[in-house]
Amino acid sequence: MNDTVLCVVEPENYPDDVAARAAWLAKLFDCELELTLSDPSMSFLGESFVFYADMQRLADTIKQEQDAILHRLASSAEELGIAVRTSTFSERPEADTIADKAESCNALFVVKGTHYHSPSERASLAHTDWQLIRDLGRPLWFAKPTPWKDRTVAIAAVDPTHRQDKLASLDREIIRRAQEIADKCDGKMLLFHSYQRLEEIGSQATWKFKPEKLPIDELDEKIREEHRKALDKLAEEFGIPPKAVHQLPGRTEELLPTFARTNGASLVVMGALARTGLKKRFVGSTAAKVLDHLPCDVLVVHS
Repeated sequence: MNDTVLCVVEPENYPDDVAARAAWLAKLFDCELELTLSDPSMSFLGESFVFYADMQRLADTIKQEQDAILHRLASSAEELGIAVRTSTFSERPEADTIADKAESCNALFVVKGTHYHSPSERASLAHTDWQLIRDLGRPLWFAKPTPWKDRTVAIAAVDPTHRQDKLASLDREIIRRAQEIADKCDGKMLLFHSYQRLEEIGSQATWKFKPEKLPIDELDEKIREEHRKALDKLAEEFGIPPKAVHQLPGRTEELLPTFARTNGASLVVMGALARTGLKKRFVGSTAAKVLDHLPCDVLVVHS
């Protein structure tokens, strides 16, 4: 089976922008395109036994509108010479169906729109975006309604100081994906890493252990050097020039959106660990924390 870009079309999530990005990716990677329209609300109509005839007419009307949306989006992609398939689904949970479709069509990317998540949505683990970040086994591309620049700036956000092989391989996959997109678009890739300073920890420790004062500045410098050494080693492995390597002190969720905006990024590539058991109850991923705040598309790759 040929590689496919699977595009999840949601009427409330900028369907034209999302489908256009998916078609662009399919053309860029010489893939087929599958447009699948997701509307879980349709399942509620089928479950109602009250006023069945009225519900059926409403369902038929919605189905006609869905078919019209898919036909319009597919026609635009076909004009680019892309082979397009279309489908619809209403099964819940939505994330499970998307994951199944991604596996069955051998998805090179799963492209999905995203919107600002309210505090209650961010607190809920049931939201489709969070479930896909956590569990999807394919590269997940969140498309936003922002212009795509011709000379793409792709940011690879990594954490090279871990001691687990799984995390090390994830960093390499992040860089490979970002570099691939940048190369295909005649753009550039920037390597980004942030590290946590000890200022807050130091003030608490000083308070607890008075009158002894911890050498916070010295420890901070050692941490900075350790992180920089690991980052430079990773950059050297991929031949990334020093001017494209950036290390900043602070929290990633606070620094990365500003860094992306300042550098005119079209894409940020990040990693997410596959989670099992109790860990699945906690989103915890930096990708989930920054998704709303990044001014550009986000590509999440998984371990």
